[in-house]
Amino acid sequence: MEQILGELTVWHWLALGLVLFGIEMMTGTFDLLMVSIAAWLTGGFAWAAPEAYAVWQGQLAFFGIAALALIVIGRTLLSGMRNRGDEHPTLNKRMVSLVGQRGQATGDFSGGNGQIKIGDSVWGAEAADRMVPIHAGDSVVVEGARMTTAIVRKV
Repeated sequence: MEQILGELTVWHWLALGLVLFGIEMMTGTFDLLMVSIAAWLTGGFAWAAPEAYAVWQGQLAFFGIAALALIVIGRTLLSGMRNRGDEHPTLNKRMVSLVGQRGQATGDFSGGNGQIKIGDSVWGAEAADRMVPIHAGDSVVVEGARMTTAIVRKV
C-alpha cells in the first residue's frame, strides 16, 4: 500500500478531482464538488510544496483537511446555493399568473359564476364574495385560482 501511495503525483489528484466533479454533475449533491476542489488543491500542493512536505502522507493530510474544511464551508457559508428555488414560480401555471390582474366581467355572474376578460383572453371565474353581485362590464381583480377558474372580487 505504501508503494502505491508513494507514487502519487499531481496528475493523480487532478484526475481524481475530475472524476469526482463528473460524479457531482450527475448527482447534484454539492458535497462532491467540494471534495473535487480539495483534490485539485491537493494537486497544486503536490506541485508547489517543498519535497519534505509533498510526500504521500503530507498530500493525504492536506487533502483530508482541505476536503473537511471545504465541506464545512459549503454546508454553512454557501448553504443558500443548495436550495433550489423556482426561477419562474408561475411558469406553466397560467391561472396563478393571473392573480393580482384586473379585468372586466363579460356578463352577469349567476350563482357566483361567470366569465371575465383579461387582456385578449376570456376566463371562467367565480366570485370571492357571492353576496356582492357582479354585472357585465364591472371591473374585477383576480384574488386566487382554483383549477381553471379565477377567483375574483368586484373592484
